Amino acid sequence: MNIIRYIIQKEFRQIFRNKAMLPIIFIMPMIQLIILSNAATFEVKNIKFGYIDNDKTSFSRELVEKFNASTYFNVLSDYPTAKKAKSAMLNGEVDVVLEIPQHFSRDLIKEKKSDLSVTINAIDGAAAGVENVYVNQIVQQFNSKIRVGLMLLGTPEVQPQLIETIPLFWYNETLNYKTFMVPGILVLLVTMITLFLSGMNVVREKEIGTLEQINVTPIKKHQFIIGKLFPFLILGLVLLTVGLIIAKLIFDIPMVGSILLMYGYTIIYILVILGIGLFISNYTDTQQQAMFIAWFFMVIFILMSGLFTPIESMPEWAQILTEFNPIKYFVQVMRMVMLKGAGISDIYPQVLKTLLYAVAMNGLAVMSYKKFS
Repeated sequence: MNIIRYIIQKEFRQIFRNKAMLPIIFIMPMIQLIILSNAATFEVKNIKFGYIDNDKTSFSRELVEKFNASTYFNVLSDYPTAKKAKSAMLNGEVDVVLEIPQHFSRDLIKEKKSDLSVTINAIDGAAAGVENVYVNQIVQQFNSKIRVGLMLLGTPEVQPQLIETIPLFWYNETLNYKTFMVPGILVLLVTMITLFLSGMNVVREKEIGTLEQINVTPIKKHQFIIGKLFPFLILGLVLLTVGLIIAKLIFDIPMVGSILLMYGYTIIYILVILGIGLFISNYTDTQQQAMFIAWFFMVIFILMSGLFTPIESMPEWAQILTEFNPIKYFVQVMRMVMLKGAGISDIYPQVLKTLLYAVAMNGLAVMSYKKFS
């Protein structure tokens, strides 16, 4: 134990002696958490909206006013012709164009129906889908109001009955996207810092030639590895702590579940990342090589973690691959514990898989590390 303690002390001294590395470890992740949590949003707002009113009646003006009153649309201009509206969309001046036909009011009154033309800039397919939903919602609200008015004027035999739905939103009552994004971004920051630092730390010993000196000492392999990686386990937990404090104080993210359970799972997860970092370092000779390889796997893990794209929407082969993605399990656990108050029985599958992953990766890392004594 004394040998391990001395190695750990040496590693902490090396970390805190490097003044250029300290801001990267402690300050930059916090700035990234604050910036990314505000910038990475699934919400579509300030949609640039234009319209062509060929009818110019009270009905058409009322429909346009509903878009103007919406918090999602920014009504910019009334285009006189479809050609000018098309040119404006081509130049990026407008995202959605609504064209109201010439006899819109007359058709509603006489035939009880009318058609509307909506053109949406669909370069960003996801945003276009959301915009289409917003447009349909506003048109349906207008349609319901007009239908009621027309039926009352026509004195039908059966008066229309309005059906009101009362939604109940669990776990995120205000539908705040930051509540969804902050736990996931915190996972990414903890993962990247611990992976990059652990991978490059061992390789750095190779570059400066001290690894060969350590290899010929009586230090056991397990003592060296534990002493080398333990400081980064502590750093990962420190980053998690600071991140949770920022999440609560700045973003007011609810923390319903057990903090101890969250830390317990994080320890297992960081062991997985440290194992991956050590495994990478065993097959690289420079810090640049370790960084490139680590970043290669990080990009795949991030994109297939379910943070930005729902796993259920991925192809079946991709869903199978996500079973080997440790970030996926950490994101799930963070959201389940923080937002839902999940207990150990609820996250048992993620805990078991992550534990097996930790044993496998660290086993491979230890076996691939060659020490000559």
